[in-house]
Amino acid sequence: MDMLRKDVHNSEVPVVCRSCEARHGGVCGSLSPQQLSELSKHSTRKSVEAGAEVVGQGERVNTYSNILKGVIKLSKMLSDGRQQIVGLQFAPDFVGRPFQHESSLSAEAATEIEVCMFPKPVIERLVGESASLEHLLHNQALKELDEARDWMLTLGRKTAQEKVASFLYLIATHLDPEKGESMTYELPLSRADIADFLGLTIETVSRQMTKLRKDGIIHIENNRHVTVPVMERLSRAAGND
Repeated sequence: MDMLRKDVHNSEVPVVCRSCEARHGGVCGSLSPQQLSELSKHSTRKSVEAGAEVVGQGERVNTYSNILKGVIKLSKMLSDGRQQIVGLQFAPDFVGRPFQHESSLSAEAATEIEVCMFPKPVIERLVGESASLEHLLHNQALKELDEARDWMLTLGRKTAQEKVASFLYLIATHLDPEKGESMTYELPLSRADIADFLGLTIETVSRQMTKLRKDGIIHIENNRHVTVPVMERLSRAAGND
């Protein structure tokens, strides 16, 4: 804690970065004060409204982003126009793949988001100069791979109720990694998007939400405001135990 406090007030760290919520958990946390100062000269903070596209599938990549606030949904579109949500990203995730010329996915703001954007050449040069940055991005890619494999298990083997509970648990644990015994949050996806993500119908998602509510595992207000009184019960409903 003392080291963190000292770092926050380090005169070499750019002023705009000192109060950034994502700096210590995001890519910037792997950089030296000098590298961070250089990166900040090229960075741009941007707010994006829910539903707006951050980058399109097949679009040329010119910038990368660090999520400061909110949730981004990643989708893949087939040639006939069908679309599938394949992942979600949360603060302080890094959006984009270094050295990739065009995006293989579509990234859309699931909620209102705030991102810090960096030019592609600057990030890629820093990756070559900073072993810790390269290591951090490598670890994020492996973490996303592990989560994708876990999600394959959810979609392929779990019941409808376990799938819905798994989704609610995923959101809770990613919005607040330091979760306590209970958790309250806003759902970042609509019922239709949740159904798409889980491979279920909207009616099935609604039925399972209602069942979880009647069992006292969750409370829901206004379709989006979710309270989980006991996280362990939700974990068990998700088939994690």
